[in-house]
Amino acid sequence: MKKINNLLSRFKKKKPDWILFLLTLLLGVFGLILIADASVIVAQINFNDQFYYLKRQSLWLILGFLSLITVSSIKYQQFKKAALPLFIISFILLIVVLIPGLGVKKLGARRWLDFGPFSFQPTELTKLALVLFGASFFTQKQEKKRSFWIFLVILSTISGLIMLEPDLGTTIVIAATGFSLCFLIGVSSWKLLLSLVIALAIGGVLIFSSPYRQERLLTFLKPNQDPQGASYHTQQILLGLGSGGIFGQGIGQGRQKYAYLPEVVTDSIFTVIAEELGFVGATIFIIILALLIFRCLKIANQAPDQFSQLMCAGIGLFIGFQSLINLGAMVGIFPLTGIPLPFISYGGSSLLINFTAIGMVLSVSKSRKRRKKNK
Repeated sequence: MKKINNLLSRFKKKKPDWILFLLTLLLGVFGLILIADASVIVAQINFNDQFYYLKRQSLWLILGFLSLITVSSIKYQQFKKAALPLFIISFILLIVVLIPGLGVKKLGARRWLDFGPFSFQPTELTKLALVLFGASFFTQKQEKKRSFWIFLVILSTISGLIMLEPDLGTTIVIAATGFSLCFLIGVSSWKLLLSLVIALAIGGVLIFSSPYRQERLLTFLKPNQDPQGASYHTQQILLGLGSGGIFGQGIGQGRQKYAYLPEVVTDSIFTVIAEELGFVGATIFIIILALLIFRCLKIANQAPDQFSQLMCAGIGLFIGFQSLINLGAMVGIFPLTGIPLPFISYGGSSLLINFTAIGMVLSVSKSRKRRKKNK
């Protein structure tokens, strides 16, 4: 307890960006309340313990908060030194998770590593590791033309490993984040456009070569075709969104969470927000999430050097891309991809990595404030 108090006192003394800190804490606590609300029935059915998801997510929230405080107390220059080792670790874990007997297979995908009482999803670490590696890689003294093509090969390799799990949604987030880093560093538009066209062509081949992905795409294009089969998930989402109305049915009063809505505590948790808090509540939530992303980008704009600028921007962007894909799928703009909603969906790996990433941005924000004071 004494060590925790020391960490908190050091955190306060260095004056981080309090707006970003409070937004992060608000989203984490709000996510915990939602999981407590939405998980009671499925937890009772699956584990005979209605508080199963709540207890586990509470533990991850505490660990995430401690990670945020600890990481924000580290000088951000140390993250550059850790970038390559962390990226290598994440790369190895992406290979390990594909090995039968080591990687845990759930719902037809091999995405988790089992460590006794808890499991870990390497792709969550990869998002942060890619941002750190990209920020470090592009700020080394080397020829930019050569840097882009090397980075593109690395990005393609990582994306290919994630697709083997398979996990199309995370692959899109990883690829979009990687291309964004290239854009921010000043890679020429024609190179980015050519690479994007190639990536889209490969994505199209992967979609049409997989019956499962084809079904997801057809369900997106024709959501009413098979309401009791392939379109069931989409139909239940739409029912939840529609029944929320303007002001919602009230906290705890939603019906879709009662074993109707698939993946209610993970991918589909926004439906619970919209049903119980309505259009107004869902809009306020989206604004808060957007403010957090904008705050990361603002800190990036005021960061002391190019590495910290790319790191903060990359963190804000990967959270933004993930949020966009999840929310887009919920409102029918994108096909369902199985992407969790940052800070809200159940999942320890995602929550811990997101809090750690925000801790890194807060570390930069302290340097930003000192620089402004010196001026």
